[in-house]
Order: sequence, then C-alpha cells, then structure tokens
Amino acid sequence: MNQDDQADISASTLYIVPTPIGNLGDITQRALAVLNSVDLIAAEDTRHTGLLLHHFAITAKMFPLHDHNEQQKAEHLLAKLQEGQTIALVSDAGTPLINDPGYHLVRRCREAGIRVVPLPGACAAITALCAAGLPSDRFCYEGFLPAKTKSRKDTLQALIEEPRTLIFYESTHRLIDSLQDMVEVWGPQRYVVLARELTKTWENIHGAPVGELLAWVQEVETRRRGEMVLIVEGHKIDTEALPAEALRTLALLQKELPLKKAAALAAEIHGVKKNALYKYALDEQEGDK
Repeated sequence: MNQDDQADISASTLYIVPTPIGNLGDITQRALAVLNSVDLIAAEDTRHTGLLLHHFAITAKMFPLHDHNEQQKAEHLLAKLQEGQTIALVSDAGTPLINDPGYHLVRRCREAGIRVVPLPGACAAITALCAAGLPSDRFCYEGFLPAKTKSRKDTLQALIEEPRTLIFYESTHRLIDSLQDMVEVWGPQRYVVLARELTKTWENIHGAPVGELLAWVQEVETRRRGEMVLIVEGHKIDTEALPAEALRTLALLQKELPLKKAAALAAEIHGVKKNALYKYALDEQEGDK
C-alpha cells in the first residue's frame, strides 16, 4: 500500500464515509485514504461494498451492519471502538444514514463519548436538487413515500401547504402510483423534477407539471427504471387572495411585534390563514434584500 494512500486517522474513532452513487470517479481521495487505513469497515451489504473495495484495491476487513441487525450489532462495534479500533461506516451508495442504516450506531457512539468524524461526499438528494432549477435556499427531505396508498395520500395531504422545495426518493415499481397520488392530492400543475440514474451512463433529469410528468413517464417504460429522486416545487401562496386590509394590519403589527406574532394576530382579526400571511411577509423581506 502506498504511503500516500494512508489517512491521518485517530484511534477510537468512527468515520462516516460516503461512496459513489454511480460514477466511481466521484469517490474522494480522503474517503479512499480512510477506507485504506481503518481497522474495520461496517457495510450495509458486504458483497456490494466488496466490489467497490476490489475496484480500488482496498483490502480491509468488513462487518455487516444493516437495517435488520443494527440495533443488536451497534454494541459490538461500540466495544471495538472503545478498545481503540477505528471503523468506517459505509452504505451501498451515497452518504450513510440518508435513508440508510447507521443512526443507532452513531447515537451510541456519541452517548459513549466516541468521536464521530463525517466525511463530505456524494448524496443523490443534494445532487438532484442542484440540477432541478427549483429554490434550494430552503428545502425539506422526505425520503421514500409510504408504500400503501392511504398512508401515501395522507403524507402528501400533510405536505400540501409546505412552502419549501420537497425531496423524495422513489422506487421503480411505485413511481407511477406516487405521481398519480400527487396529481390527485396536489393537482396536476405542481412542478416536479424526476432525476433518474444520477452520475450513471443513462442519467436523465426531466421536469414538468406533475400531470404532464406522469404522462411522460407512462409513455416509455425505460423512463421509470433505475434509482430515482423527485424534486417537488413548494406550495405557492396566492397573495392576490389575501385581503388588502389584512396586509395593512400585518404591516402595522410588524412594526411592534415579531413576525410570527404579527401574522397570527392579523390572521385572527381578518379570518385568513396565518401561514399565508407569514409566507407573504417572508417573501416581502426577501425582496427587500
């Protein structure tokens, strides 16, 4: 092993190491150095990670840590860390813990005073967001929508007035069902970007009102294959529907009160939604910058 491949790592430390989401060239030099140097790699799927390690000629011991054994095995790994060993935590792809195992181990390490060092790296959600052309100053990561129709619709209903850009992961066999439910709950005009097979040969990023996106996906079977991220435009407040009197009251109250309190009082006085007034005031503040 080349000395340059060695990382300056500390004993009794857990390293959170992102791996590529497709293109192997996206792994960082620091990630390679850490994987080359630790005593043990805790992997979601040792067979999958074994292929990655083989590609980069890394010969490290692996330990399986996945959804079904994490709570039981976390104590075993914690004991090794307390003995002075170093461990790298990896998932099948991307940044560990983002819809992947690792939370329980990290929590136990922090409770026990074990140092946890996160490395920056690939993440499908952030990669898709960067290319979506939707507001990225405030966003809400929601992971996978529920598999059952009623629970999925309930989740979408709860997010119907969420003003932030929404990020979802979705699977091949549920994509059409999820898009159909979005049309039903949110209406066909909500803008959605489908980012598929990011960093891979067949990468495709396509955005449209969700009704049109659903039809586009249904046209060609290959458009619903692979790893997918959905980036959804946040709910837009129709400020024209807010009474002028309510806006004047809000402006007066803001001079004396914090924004949230002013919005709540103006909403109560005029019988309008507090969130609509609050969002209007935030947009006005952004416009003044």
